[in-house]
Amino acid sequence: MRRALRWFWLTLAVVLLVGLLAASAAAPEFLSVPRPDRAFLGPLAAPPFGNDNRGIPLLEIALQGADIVAIPSLISGLVVMGLATAAGLVRCSGATWLDGAIQGASELVGALPRLVVILVVALLLPRDWRVLLPIGITWAILAAPGAMDEAAATAGRLGGERFVEALRAHGFSSARIYLYHIVGLNLRPVIVRQGAEVTMQVVFLEIALSYLSLRRNEPSLTHPDSSYSWATLLYQGYTGLLGYEMLHALWLGLALVAWIALLAQSIRLAARAR
Repeated sequence: MRRALRWFWLTLAVVLLVGLLAASAAAPEFLSVPRPDRAFLGPLAAPPFGNDNRGIPLLEIALQGADIVAIPSLISGLVVMGLATAAGLVRCSGATWLDGAIQGASELVGALPRLVVILVVALLLPRDWRVLLPIGITWAILAAPGAMDEAAATAGRLGGERFVEALRAHGFSSARIYLYHIVGLNLRPVIVRQGAEVTMQVVFLEIALSYLSLRRNEPSLTHPDSSYSWATLLYQGYTGLLGYEMLHALWLGLALVAWIALLAQSIRLAARAR
């Protein structure tokens, strides 16, 4: 039963991830020409998701939003996974000086206020460089200390260097010990979960920053002015609560947020320990 559930979550994670990447690849460079005569149309009148307040299909905005977040969020998750893996392997290597140095650096980075650092980085970037990737990597580095501590603690519970020596005594190679027994069997749930969580956090960070830019009518910090974030859907959908016929944009925006949350949860469940 557990094996079947694991395969179910793994299949769902692959489908959701492929869907996100496919949406990113299909994103148009520019939106269609506004058509005021088709503004505010719902999904039934303008399938599949309806139009915005300018008559532009919401599908195009959804695709552009996917293109903004897909690759940067995945790269940010991989950065955290790599740092957590390194911390776990160092704990098992017997290099106490390196382990102590990593712990000291983690405490220093972990003490930094994340949102303040993110805003400073976003504002210092040149206008042409204001994309999500540097902001996402910065967030990943700031979030890495927690992932590294958990991975190192997991490796420590295995026995650290003694665990490695015991497996070597049984004739296993270093590659099999470190990559299969330590990373593959023991650190995998921690590493994958932390990477999935940071991937989701970067997507939500982009939506939050873009929403704030829309509210203040300022240029975006995470994407060019020619692109539109999923925050646009939520912002326009909010007007639906004020009486405008844009509730379909709100539901689409919430569905995309749920998509990312379900992707992170399915990855976590697929990689959990046996």
